[in-house]
Amino acid sequence: MRCSLRPRRFRSGQTTVEFALIYASVLLPLTVGLIYISELLWVWHSVVDFTRQGAGYAATHCWESSAANVVGFMRANVPLMPDRDQFQNGPAQIGVTYYAVDPSSGALSPFGCDTDCSISCIPDEVTVTVSGYQFGYFVAYLGLPPVPLPNFQTTQPIESGGCDPEQGTCLP
Repeated sequence: MRCSLRPRRFRSGQTTVEFALIYASVLLPLTVGLIYISELLWVWHSVVDFTRQGAGYAATHCWESSAANVVGFMRANVPLMPDRDQFQNGPAQIGVTYYAVDPSSGALSPFGCDTDCSISCIPDEVTVTVSGYQFGYFVAYLGLPPVPLPNFQTTQPIESGGCDPEQGTCLP
């Protein structure tokens, strides 16, 4: 009785060629795309959390006209993520704006005061903005230009402004 199948040593490399074609045209691009999207979502979430953390710090610490205390805190506490150096030293800008509420209309206006960090000079709201960030960590390896992300912004009411009204002191 003869077997109609050829012995293993006479098989052609058709399976290997098909796998190589499928891998190069489907599996490899899907894997690279999955890695890219995962890193982009990781960075997106980290920057959102980063702006919230900065706004929380600004709402509970002293007002300074230069906002150097908030920006310094944020640059020192950038979460672990790709492109972290863009927030510490690079092109991503951190903006802090304080607002006062007009008691008659309830409208917000930019806050200003003659002295920094005093019990008589506490704003009502703060907005922290992160802008100018471009995600280029993974796409740079592929020779593609970085992807600019939109500005991230968080607004919070001032909780204590770093001041204790009972003692009349403010801590930076």
